[in-house]
Amino acid sequence: MRVDLSDLEAMKNLLNWLISGLMAATLTACRTGQSACPHCAGAATKTGSTNTTQSSTAGTGQTQVYEVRGIVREIRSEGRVAVIKHEEIPGYMAAMTMPFDVKDPRELAGVAPGDAVQFRLTVTDTDGWIDQIRVTAKGMPEDAKPVVSEVRVVREVEPLAEGDVMPDYPFVTETRRPIRLSEFRGQALGLTFIYTRCPYPTFCPRQSRQFVEATQRLKELLPGPGKRWHLLALSFDPAYDTPAVLHRYARQVGADPAWLNFCTGEMIEIDAITEQFGMFFARDGEGFSHNVRTVVVGSDGRIRRIFVGTEWTTEEFVAEMVKAAAGEG
Repeated sequence: MRVDLSDLEAMKNLLNWLISGLMAATLTACRTGQSACPHCAGAATKTGSTNTTQSSTAGTGQTQVYEVRGIVREIRSEGRVAVIKHEEIPGYMAAMTMPFDVKDPRELAGVAPGDAVQFRLTVTDTDGWIDQIRVTAKGMPEDAKPVVSEVRVVREVEPLAEGDVMPDYPFVTETRRPIRLSEFRGQALGLTFIYTRCPYPTFCPRQSRQFVEATQRLKELLPGPGKRWHLLALSFDPAYDTPAVLHRYARQVGADPAWLNFCTGEMIEIDAITEQFGMFFARDGEGFSHNVRTVVVGSDGRIRRIFVGTEWTTEEFVAEMVKAAAGEG
């Protein structure tokens, strides 16, 4: 069979055109997040046994969206907060009971403690909230159950209030340096409580981030000579948060160890100081159900301010630290 060379050249050009078109279509699909490119960032959808996860990048921050199921335990703050015992969120959070900020309180109309719900959880680097709340089954509130955990020795302590003298406690920093709270007498001392595996951005991660921000601001407002202030973040998970773990965590959040230390200690000491400030923490799966306290101690060793919850701002905390360093009452 005789083949014209011009026909072969035409076929070659057609083939090259088709290949180029196919590659362009594939790249376009990747850039727009279409299913033709399932490995592109922002296009993947991962489904676990009970929850669906979607991740996307907006600006410079990472936004993650999860479909979650759970049981409502309590509704607080006129519907702005829902305490939910949720199932495991694969790849993000173990099953536990915790409060969630509600995007629109009207979504909780008709929702009551004991109801089974499904909702959307959105988390960014600095915030988290729930919406699209749907009741999947009406229920009755469960009776309160005692928290059963490992037996450990505790000592009786008295509650502390603003104006009280801060008791002395021994701890160990992320650099394995033993410290006592009494060594900071003459300086303003900021103290908060965290655990490093806490994933939710408005709890421990927010406190750690705000202490790092406060460090930078206080170095500007209270420069030398002389050390006039210090910050401590105490873990209530000493079994996991060893000095080595805390050292990695401190580097990760950008802490300056000359001014901010992450500490651990004996469980009997951690139990005592947290109880004195009205803080509770209970093992809940792999994590903890816990509330939050942040404390400012004056240079005279007296407690100047106890922040309850996570709603305090870096500016408020810094202002209290400046007054505490100056010895203002």
